[in-house]
Parts: sequence; structure tokens; C-alpha cells
Amino acid sequence: MSAAQPAAGKVTWGFTASLDGFLAGPEHDMSWMAHGPQLDPEISARLAAGVEVIISGRRGYDAARAQAAQRDDLTAEAYGGAWAGTELVLTHRPEELADDPAVVALDVDVVEAVRRAHELAGGRDVHIISADIARQALEHDLVDELQVFSAPVMLGDGTRAFEVPGGRLVRWELVGAIPGAEAAFGRIYRPLRSDDR
Repeated sequence: MSAAQPAAGKVTWGFTASLDGFLAGPEHDMSWMAHGPQLDPEISARLAAGVEVIISGRRGYDAARAQAAQRDDLTAEAYGGAWAGTELVLTHRPEELADDPAVVALDVDVVEAVRRAHELAGGRDVHIISADIARQALEHDLVDELQVFSAPVMLGDGTRAFEVPGGRLVRWELVGAIPGAEAAFGRIYRPLRSDDR
């Protein structure tokens, strides 16, 4: 008789967006986040506590490395440095990241990436920090929760929170406010799936 597998944790997607809907400025610039309300480190630590695996994209990874000298803890480290776990970077050229022991580079589709992330997470949560990967995960109904914050800036260009040529409606239900993140309009939503009434 085999041991029972741990229940899978949630797949969450979280970001801070500008008022005009961007997650990063041109060239993945994140300096604008310094102009938003700063979260109490306790809030970041609380959000990070349940997360074991982060899934990120290659463009964001490359930008973070290129901008390392300019970024502070808020924009250089997941959850402002409060998180420790495994980061999966999805890339078609994983061999190029072989020298970075801080990440696991994978050349797989989003469905396989989430499956592997759940395996590694051992029942804890998986968190997506890439708009493009989150969009793909939404296409397969793989996102269980959205954690969103707002910064009082407009960027005019950059990486949009959600971009689908021709559009696509994704409906969300408010779960509630994130305690302590009222100044940043911190909210948690869950997707309304087709079987939700």
C-alpha cells in the first residue's frame, strides 16, 4: 500500500500593477514601485509563508539579473526577500541558466511546469510571477487565486497584467481584502470557472 500523496496547494498569481495596468515598465523596469505604498514586511512574510515554489519567466529573470545593481529588495527578491524555496524559470534555453544554482530552468509547457511545481511544493502553494505564464495558466484553468496590489502611478508602456490579442473575458470573484495592505488596495480574488454559478 503506497503512502498517500499530500494534497496539492493553491496556484496563486500575484502582482502590483500601475493604475494603467502595467506590471513592469519598458525593458522590465521596476523602479516605479518605489512610488507606491510600501507593504509592512510582516504582510510580505505572511503571504510568502505558504509558498514553496515560484514559477517565473525568462524575460523577467534576465531583466532582474541585468538590473541587479539598480534594484532594491522590493524589486530584486520575491516577497521583498521574505520568501525561500525553489524558483522554476521557464525558458527554451535552460542550459544558459545552468550556472545559477538559485533557480531550476525548465523547457516545458505551463501544464507540465505547474505539475512539476506541485510535486516540488509537497502540498504547499505554487506562485506565478510572470504575466505571460499566468495568462497561459489561465487558459488551462490552473490559477486558483489572484493577489493584486495597486501603485498610484501610470507607466504608459511596459508589460501589461493581462494581454490577449482580440481580448478574452476572465471573471474573478472577490475573496477579500489583504489585511494590512489597504493603502495598496490589496485584494484576493478567485477565478469564476465555467461551472461556478
